[in-house]
Amino acid sequence: MKLENVKIINLPKFLDRRGNLSFIEELNHIPFKIERSYWIYDVPGGESRGGHAYKENEEFIVALSGAFDVVLDDGFKKEVFSLNRSYYGLYVPKGLWRSMENFSTNSLALVLSSTKYNPEDYIYDYEQFKKMKE
Repeated sequence: MKLENVKIINLPKFLDRRGNLSFIEELNHIPFKIERSYWIYDVPGGESRGGHAYKENEEFIVALSGAFDVVLDDGFKKEVFSLNRSYYGLYVPKGLWRSMENFSTNSLALVLSSTKYNPEDYIYDYEQFKKMKE
């Protein structure tokens, strides 16, 4: 997959004096059926998360609170996406190296996945990832 397939997707946003509301619907706002959801929180300063690629899994990442950067690499170039609002998210297709870094205090990352957890789907070795792109 190439970085050109990555996209920021704006979510519905309903403004109300009592508080705002946004939501995500599978196969509507995001291009896949949600098979798993997880969240990342309490990341110590200076730490990063991820550092792997998926063979099949697609993801949609939202900063529900705080801010962080998602660094994507297609084996040829890298791009940084800063997420800091809960009314949009980042669609990450399969086959990209992903890491998350620069977490602000009390940040909360929601990750929606197209597959159930499968350790065989992960590529943890960057050199192996690069060879797959040749």
